[in-house]
Amino acid sequence: MDNLIASKYRIITVSGKVAVGTSTLAKNLQHILGWKHINVGEIQRKYDRENKIHENKQGALSRSDKHEREIDSMTKKMLVGDNNIIYEAWLAGFMANNIQGVLKVLLVCSHEDIRIDRVVNRDNITVDEAKHWIKQRESENFSKWQKLYGLYDFWDPKYYDLVIDTYKTGPMETAGKVLDKLGYRNSVKR
Repeated sequence: MDNLIASKYRIITVSGKVAVGTSTLAKNLQHILGWKHINVGEIQRKYDRENKIHENKQGALSRSDKHEREIDSMTKKMLVGDNNIIYEAWLAGFMANNIQGVLKVLLVCSHEDIRIDRVVNRDNITVDEAKHWIKQRESENFSKWQKLYGLYDFWDPKYYDLVIDTYKTGPMETAGKVLDKLGYRNSVKR
């Protein structure tokens, strides 16, 4: 944190679809900045386990609208009131629209095959299973969110301060772009 020079940002949101590198970026930023990392996916998975929901088979449609709104309320409260947080969630940047002090980062991956390969390697499943899982999960989530919030493209770059294509950048270069936008200066002694 000592390396930030009068940054106007107190929170970073990291958003993006499946397998674009949001968790990798959030963890790298946490390591570099020492900020708290909150992964809404982990919160959702805990909820799913407690409610005996198998996310990979039942998806977002299995969660009640009430639950989704509770997560959203928690998100907005945190985005307005907290500091030094890296908040990772599919809709975090969209939810942070018009909230001061939040750097909204959107990760994309311009090559679908790379995303599929990442899921295959991460989850140890076949290419066909990965394709089906990505399509189902994104489709169900998108449908649910449009029902709850309106007919938005939640990953439209207009909602974000920084958009990075992780097909074109490696993990550390991606983190570097965020740190540059944040105003971070590395004080390595030579």
